[in-house]
Amino acid sequence: MTAKPSVLFVCIHNAGRSQMAAGWLTHLAGDRVEVRSAGSAPADRINPTAVAAMAEVGIDLTDQTPKILTVDAVEASDVVITMGCGDACPIFPGKRYEDWKLDDPAGQGIDAVRPIRDEIRTRIDELLAELLPAAT
Repeated sequence: MTAKPSVLFVCIHNAGRSQMAAGWLTHLAGDRVEVRSAGSAPADRINPTAVAAMAEVGIDLTDQTPKILTVDAVEASDVVITMGCGDACPIFPGKRYEDWKLDDPAGQGIDAVRPIRDEIRTRIDELLAELLPAAT
């Protein structure tokens, strides 16, 4: 792993789970971790309910846009976390891969998205403890 760990969050549309995860990690790690997110088939915009759920905890995703998953993004990342993107994510030797099984917030109301947001926070806390053990 590089001196500054880098994490890539991937889901199909890069509009909900991966954006919330990137928002949490950026919020909690600051500039100590390089954070990326992408999707295998990006949506036109971020899920507004995901944006609202993150705003409730003080994280602003309104300036984010869904991005296409590229080989370069995977190559440049130490850890690749997939969230329901199936086989769309390229596999490179020497990378750490995790698949987080999370409900999809697409089409869900805020009451359904909050538990997803909170589960992502728990997983981000665990990831940070592994990536930056001296800081936690």
